[in-house]
Amino acid sequence: MTHLQAGLSPETLEKARLELNENPDTLHQDIQEVRDMVITRPDIGFLRTDDAFILRFLRARKFHHFEAFRLLAQYFEYRQQNLDMFKSFKATDPGIKQALKDGFPGGLANLDHYGRKILVLFAANWDQSRYTLVDILRAILLSLEAMIEDPELQVNGFVLIIDWSNFTFKQASKLTPSMLRLAIEGLQVKVYKSSTFLVSYICVLGYLMC
Repeated sequence: MTHLQAGLSPETLEKARLELNENPDTLHQDIQEVRDMVITRPDIGFLRTDDAFILRFLRARKFHHFEAFRLLAQYFEYRQQNLDMFKSFKATDPGIKQALKDGFPGGLANLDHYGRKILVLFAANWDQSRYTLVDILRAILLSLEAMIEDPELQVNGFVLIIDWSNFTFKQASKLTPSMLRLAIEGLQVKVYKSSTFLVSYICVLGYLMC
């Protein structure tokens, strides 16, 4: 086990080996393979290329180097294209703070039987008078940014459950195509669409197609 795998339980180490193709003997070589691809995208400002950061993307793509690099590029490209979203990107920002207070997102104390963190959003809790949908998205992305620091969650992942019960027509009218696209792109980059980072939706009222 290398220092990059510190913090992983023996069970999670074995899961990383079997399910993610993580090999401690080639870990640094795998990371360097991804880092070497950075020069192929001079249009993107890669603000972080340290070992621990790149490892997240390798785990999310089961150590397929090119797919991990593509996800890394999308991560920073999304930030470049949406600079305003990441200004004052911290829990003390008024909009983010209010969204977090209302449970966007809320986290359950216990993990599921796969070791995944369970996040729950009750859409009807959105108070339109205090913060915007963009604030909610920023609060979710900020929360995921903090949680993904945990190597156990990098391997085991998340489950995101959205309950649309009692979501009003007035609230639904704010779900414009551009807003939905912004959210979907942000969550695809942040939560990762793989078997490790599973996103589940409960669409009680059918406002979104899952």
